[in-house]
Amino acid sequence: MTSPGAPRDVRRLLTDGALSLVGQIPSASNLTLVCDSTLDDDTARCVYKPVRGEAPLWDFPDGTLAGREVAARLIDAALGWDLIPETVLREQGPPGAELGPGMLQIWIDGPDEPAGPEPVEIFDAAEIPAGYAPILRAHDDDGSVVALAHATDERLHRLAVLDAVLNNADRKGGHILTDRDGRLYGIDHGLTLHTEPKLRTVLWGWAGAPAAAELRADLARLRTRLADDTAFRKTLRESISEAEVDALTARTAALADGRELPTPPDRRAIPWPLF
Repeated sequence: MTSPGAPRDVRRLLTDGALSLVGQIPSASNLTLVCDSTLDDDTARCVYKPVRGEAPLWDFPDGTLAGREVAARLIDAALGWDLIPETVLREQGPPGAELGPGMLQIWIDGPDEPAGPEPVEIFDAAEIPAGYAPILRAHDDDGSVVALAHATDERLHRLAVLDAVLNNADRKGGHILTDRDGRLYGIDHGLTLHTEPKLRTVLWGWAGAPAAAELRADLARLRTRLADDTAFRKTLRESISEAEVDALTARTAALADGRELPTPPDRRAIPWPLF
């Protein structure tokens, strides 16, 4: 392991480290393997999703989910928000799992004990805590009324704006993590960056309102980079299509100019399952 206080180059560790297979996440909808990546004296836990293990979808082109995860992280890093764990494309997974190219993402360790309600939770509809916005109400098995609600703090607002930029079709509650220091992350960005409106999310609390002013300033810088930085566009084009980069640019420009965040469509507004 890295010596105490030594900086960790997570991207290099993921890109160049030797992979070893730890196990599989059986609940994932696509093949998802847990690995260790070792470089020099440093080892990090990570997640590997091979292109070959992606389930076919009717509304996303086959074999593109890993690239979308990589592109989503590049966009998040360009904004300076660092909401998505470091993610790279590897040409091969760990020995013993010869599955070809796939995305590799650093693992996020959660707290040993939750400090309070999760960022997204189901509450008794009459007992939603202050600072939470109800999104959906339903009847529990015993007939009681429950509500799906999310926190309304700055961290979740930034993630909701990022989802609008990415056109995220799969923001489940279980795709929002907090680490041991309380830092928030979003994971599972394979269903993003489509040219058609696809936003499906449990973070509708800011729908119909513009992004916060400080976030619009970051979006304006991203808009400029998408327009002027040909190297950045070329890098994105390694993962998504030209039309998808153009659609990303249009969404970013609209939000930077103060356009309201999308409102829920008439159907398929919330992903299922919720977590």
